[in-house]
Amino acid sequence: MAVAAHEPPVLAVRHGSVCVITLNRPHVSNAMDAEGSYLVDRHVREAEADPDIGAIILTGAGDRAFCAGMDLKEAAARGAGHGLVPGAGFCGVTERVIEKPVIGAINGAAVAGGFEIALACDCLIAVQGALFGLPEVKRGMVAFTGGVQRLAQQLPRQIGMEIIACGTLLPAERLEALGVVNRTVPQDRLMSEALAFAGAMLTNSWHAIRFAKALFNDAQNEPLPAAIARGHANADRLMRSDESREGIAAYAEKRDADFGRIG
Repeated sequence: MAVAAHEPPVLAVRHGSVCVITLNRPHVSNAMDAEGSYLVDRHVREAEADPDIGAIILTGAGDRAFCAGMDLKEAAARGAGHGLVPGAGFCGVTERVIEKPVIGAINGAAVAGGFEIALACDCLIAVQGALFGLPEVKRGMVAFTGGVQRLAQQLPRQIGMEIIACGTLLPAERLEALGVVNRTVPQDRLMSEALAFAGAMLTNSWHAIRFAKALFNDAQNEPLPAAIARGHANADRLMRSDESREGIAAYAEKRDADFGRIG
C-alpha cells in the first residue's frame, strides 16, 4: 500500500474525548524511522496536556501490520537507536508513564518495537490472527526499551523466555488466553470496538481513572503494604472531590453519574 508523499508518517485525529494516533507508514509495515518516532511522542504529549482528551488509542494504518519496530533501513544507514526519544523510549511510549489510559488497537503484526509499544498500552484490542513477538535476537539485538521488562511482569517466565530467546511469534488469540490482549475482533470491527472500549472508560470519572492507573502502576513495583499506604496517602482529595460527590449522589438518586458537567 503506497502512502501519498504529502501524508505524514503519523496521524492524530480526535474522536470526541479520544485521541487516535495512527502510525502511517503501511508501505514498510508501519516501521518507524526517527521522524515518525518523535512525531508519535509529540502527539502523545499533546494528548496528555489536553484537558478535553480522556484517553489515547494507538493503531496502525492498513491491515498488514500495527508496527514492525524501528526502520531497519534507516538503522543500517545511520545506526540503531535514532528513534529512541530520550527518557521516553521508542515512539515516546515504551519507557514513559502516560497518565491517561492508552488503548492499543492492534490492526496487524506487532513485532519488535511494535510489540514493545503494545505492551506499554493499558489495554489491547487486536484483530484476529495478529502476530506478536520480539525477534530482535535474530538481528543480534534485544528489546531493551521495555519489551523484555514488561514481558517479565505480564507473562510466566517460560513463555516470556520463549518469546525473547527464540523469537517465537504468538497469535492474538494466544495472548488473549494469557491475559495480555483484552479481546480479539474481526478487522472490520477493530476501531469501532476500540472507540467503544474507550467510551465505556470515559463515562467514569477521569480523575478517578488516572488515580487508579497510577496506583496500579505503583503496586506492580512495591510491596502490598506500601502500595496500600500510598493509596491512603493520596485518596483523601479524590474522595472529597466534586466527582466523588456526584457519583455518590447519582447512586442515591438511582441515575447515571454525569461527570462531564463537573470542572
